[in-house]
Formats: sequence, C-alpha cells, structure tokens
Amino acid sequence: MLTLFYIFAAISIICAFGVLFMRNPIHCALMLVGTFFCLGGIYVMLNAEFVAVIQVLVYAGAIMVLFLFVLMLLSTNEPSQVAVKWDAAKMLAVIITGGIFIQVASIFSDSALTLGEKGNYPLEKIEEIGSITLIGQLLFTEYVLPFEIISILLLVAVIGAVVIAKRRFN
Repeated sequence: MLTLFYIFAAISIICAFGVLFMRNPIHCALMLVGTFFCLGGIYVMLNAEFVAVIQVLVYAGAIMVLFLFVLMLLSTNEPSQVAVKWDAAKMLAVIITGGIFIQVASIFSDSALTLGEKGNYPLEKIEEIGSITLIGQLLFTEYVLPFEIISILLLVAVIGAVVIAKRRFN
C-alpha cells in the first residue's frame, strides 16, 4: 500500500512540474488532469472514496473542460516565445521558496511529530454514520451559507464566460 502511495505521489509531482514547465497551455492542462487523477488515487487509499470521485468528476471533468474552453477561446494562432529573464527579484523568490520548502520538510521529517487529539468526527463516528451521509448533513446544515455563496460565484463565472464568448463571436 505504501509503494502505491509513492507511485501516485511521484506521478503527481512529475505532472505538477509538467504544469509548470510545459510551453503549450493544452499540454499544461493535460498534466493538471494527471495530477488530479493521482490525487484521486491517494484519496481512495485514505478511504475517502467520495472525495476521490468528486475530485475526478469536478476537477478533472468539469473544471478542466472550462479551462480548455477558455484556452481555446482566448488562444491565438501564433506560437508565442516567452523568454524567461532571471533578474534579482526572481532569484530572491526562488531562494525564499527553497527556504520555505526546507522548513516544511524539516517539520515533517521531525521524529517528534505527533497527532493531535481527535476532532468532532473521529474515524469511528464516520464509519458508523457513513462519510457521504456525514458530508451531506454538514453541507446542508452547518455550512449551507458558504455552499450557497460558492454556488452563486460559480453561476456568475459561467454567465461571465458566456458573455465574453458571445461578445467575441458577434
């Protein structure tokens, strides 16, 4: 099981670097889909099947279709050559990012890293109720306002995309 995790993690990291370093935006989007599928596999290994299915359906399916739609809509026929110039600010950003990465890696490699106390929904309670039932109960009771706000934001984004597309093709 641990080797499967390392395989998914390695493929996910490779795809994430592919998103960063590919020149073609369509190839970047496909690498992002690969990352989403690997994350879905890791969620399955964590016994979070519902989250894995939602990860693949929503992100790898719907969101990536929207990304590709925008890329196709806004792309030009000319290949653009972007030259990366390494000035002092970019070098400083790379050094700071490396320092942050080393700090985070040292936290996770510390042998004194212990788990905290159980929260409101420990594994036993989730197995008793069911993860999908518990997510539904929380989503439509305690988190109904953020859920509705996100729904309205997504609706506004879809309407904005339709307006931009209609304006471009008229």
